[in-house]
Amino acid sequence: MESNQAVSAVKPEAGMRSGGDLDFAAPGAEDGPAVHALIAACPPLDQNSVYANLLQCAHFADTCVAVKREGRLVGWVSGYIPPQEPDVLFVWQVAVAEEARGLGLAKRMIRHILDRASCAGVARIKTTITPDNGASWALFKGLAKGLEADISDAPWFLKDKHFPNGHETEHLVTIGPFAAARRS
Repeated sequence: MESNQAVSAVKPEAGMRSGGDLDFAAPGAEDGPAVHALIAACPPLDQNSVYANLLQCAHFADTCVAVKREGRLVGWVSGYIPPQEPDVLFVWQVAVAEEARGLGLAKRMIRHILDRASCAGVARIKTTITPDNGASWALFKGLAKGLEADISDAPWFLKDKHFPNGHETEHLVTIGPFAAARRS
């Protein structure tokens, strides 16, 4: 995960910073192209293919969330439950359009996913973050605090071993365990 903050070419209009008009929902395949476009507008997020985003929206809808304002995608979290770790929600990417920043949307999206029946057995969150990504570190440290859970990290995917193009080392960040009662 490169960043939990999105960069958008669209400048917020007056009054667009309120959070009351946001629609949180599981994505559908029809959201795939908009997800792809939001991620493309959010450097330094790694872009996946449109096909990968379609699969996220179709196969992993229960552990992803699309947030729309007036029909326009302004927030996205992709995640999944690893088959070997049924008590883990792995958060793959988090993107927030510029017009929706400052609303705590990233944290709200992850909490929204945790509150779903599909995550009833989840007691830990995992993600990867590069050492220089202050926004993501702040998001996940804040999430851990709100869940009253420990947070730890260790290098996982290494710059020189796993990334041929010089991508920075990704640290595996783990939050938890936490109780379901702490989610709300």
